[in-house]
Amino acid sequence: MFLVSVIVLAFYFTQEVNTPRVIFIPQGSSNSIITNLDKNHYEVNSLDKIMLRLIGKPQSGWIDLKTTKMAKMEFLYKITTSKAALKKVTLIPGETYYFFLQDIAKTLNISTSKLFETYSKLAYKKDGNIIADTYYLPFGMNEEQLIKHLFSITEKKYRKLSETIFGEYNKKNWYNYVTIASIIQKESASKQEMPKVSSVIYNRLKKNMKLQMDGTLNYGKYSHKKVTPSMIRNDQSSYNTYKNRGLPDHPVSAIEFESIKAAIFPVKSNYLYFMKSSDGSRHDFASTYAEHKKNIANIKKQRRNPKRKIVKKKKVVKKVESSKTIKKQRTKLSQDEKLRNLWK
Repeated sequence: MFLVSVIVLAFYFTQEVNTPRVIFIPQGSSNSIITNLDKNHYEVNSLDKIMLRLIGKPQSGWIDLKTTKMAKMEFLYKITTSKAALKKVTLIPGETYYFFLQDIAKTLNISTSKLFETYSKLAYKKDGNIIADTYYLPFGMNEEQLIKHLFSITEKKYRKLSETIFGEYNKKNWYNYVTIASIIQKESASKQEMPKVSSVIYNRLKKNMKLQMDGTLNYGKYSHKKVTPSMIRNDQSSYNTYKNRGLPDHPVSAIEFESIKAAIFPVKSNYLYFMKSSDGSRHDFASTYAEHKKNIANIKKQRRNPKRKIVKKKKVVKKVESSKTIKKQRTKLSQDEKLRNLWK
């Protein structure tokens, strides 16, 4: 019987296992890890649990097995000893998927065409499916694993933030905010300006005015192109907000926390126009076209006379804040921090 048992075990542990080169092992006990592997079609069982206890606890995180075919015993050994090499890739706020995917393909040495093909197949929208962040991605991951991993990270953050703010996650409605956030991301000169830019978008939509914003035409492969009169005339896509009313059909770019917060919580204003200052550091906002024309004239003066600065004198008034106002500000900061933590 002993000899028969040895032969059976030898046969069992030398069976071939087919697996992706890089796999993800969740945190938890050996039992929960084996259960998770079994759910993911690795055909592991109680015998493997016993063997794992003898070998050691599996590593959590991304595991690079170095190969896709191996004996069962080798597979069990590798999931207790291997770790994947991580590569750093950053998606900058306002950048488009078009350039980010090329950057990933180059960094991880994978197929650009397969990456774009998988992205197109799995993406909910053309852009905005991956939030702006720095990612540490396992070297050896295939194109489908990679896209699913990045989409999963973003989806979890979108869901958590939406459920906290709205009490639910309606994907269609949420991506409407993502689209607004992506325009804010492209148009704002600073994070502080974002709620103001957001108010302009909402005010123009409410009045059924065309957005007429250059940033919407910096989509996809046009992310770094200067928007020209020719482009405005010839672009027939929904991104051309000079021709079309309403929002584009898809987000324009990747977003960050500040832009999605501004999209959901715009400031209350009557602003309908804004234009960049002469040095590009900020925007001048206006509620009427007459006021907007004055801003344009001021900018032209500054450009003609760069040494002469037009400074509006502001009356300094010392404001003593009440304890009630201070308490309200602290509450607002606390709520903001809570939402920000969901994004991390």
